[in-house]
Amino acid sequence: MISLTRATDHKLECLLCPHHCKLSAGQTGICGARTNTGNTIELITYGIISGFSLDPMEKKPLYHFFPGHSILSVGSYGCNMRCDFCQNYNISQNVKAGKSPRTSPDNIVEKALSSENNIGVAFTYNEPSISFEYIRDTAIAAKNKGLYTVMISNGYVNSEPLSEIIEFTDAFNIDLKAFNQDFYRKLTGADLEPVKNTLKQIAKSGRHLEVTTLVIPGRNDDEGEMKLQTEWMAGELGKDVPFHLSRYFPNYKRKDPSTPEGTLDKLADIASSKLIYVYTGNTVSVSRQDTACPGCRKTVTMRSGYTTVLRNLDKDGNCTNCGEQIYRYFTPSFLKGN
Repeated sequence: MISLTRATDHKLECLLCPHHCKLSAGQTGICGARTNTGNTIELITYGIISGFSLDPMEKKPLYHFFPGHSILSVGSYGCNMRCDFCQNYNISQNVKAGKSPRTSPDNIVEKALSSENNIGVAFTYNEPSISFEYIRDTAIAAKNKGLYTVMISNGYVNSEPLSEIIEFTDAFNIDLKAFNQDFYRKLTGADLEPVKNTLKQIAKSGRHLEVTTLVIPGRNDDEGEMKLQTEWMAGELGKDVPFHLSRYFPNYKRKDPSTPEGTLDKLADIASSKLIYVYTGNTVSVSRQDTACPGCRKTVTMRSGYTTVLRNLDKDGNCTNCGEQIYRYFTPSFLKGN
């Protein structure tokens, strides 16, 4: 296993994420979850769970990874970003440790195995990469039982630990929060380039990857920026990477009005000129929820809320009309008559 700690200037440096926090004894990093205990940097939230729930895969959102199935979603506390629009700020910006009850990896796996229609474990809700040791132990235990593992992440992690994360993770949804450095610096307290590097590293690994952008009016809804972002995604990640444009609602410190649905539609049109699979979320409209075969345009998946109907697909996830592969990760459990 790689080392996540380096001694420097009478302090310990955390090597997990690009912040590279240099911590004196007793000091905690930006994420709130990793503390210099004197001779190492320890994950003080190991096994501390903020919540878990059996969720539809589409809620992650992961539309092209075992569509129609459920996954046991698990979260902890803390985050290495400071997004003023955070949708889960009550757990990401508040860390509970100390004498809080702890849940073992084996216990999570037992719950996953006993959950109906469940294909694995998803690490989500807060930023999972800061809980590296816990997600590693849980993921390995899950995979030993034949389960799949998923990570929903902001992508702010260094290359070496990410390489190990990729080894025990089957699918990722990464937030690409904007395509400009100014947004990242002012609204998240982080940087854009490391997130782009994470996306490229995952794409190169061959693991399943989907990308989400939460669209905030006046902040990251510029049409020219979306054109640049999706051109980059198509070139670096692949034209077939599923892309989710999510509607923002006021939360935490940001009180901007919610995203007009017309804005999402315009950005989705721009994205669709470069990417094959573009979806909109957090919206009442279902017009951009379905999946059409890129070969013949036949509808192969219909979605309403978190209800997913699969049709016009064979048992391997290929279009029955033209043979185009739609889903690499697929079981025909929910396949309706073609």
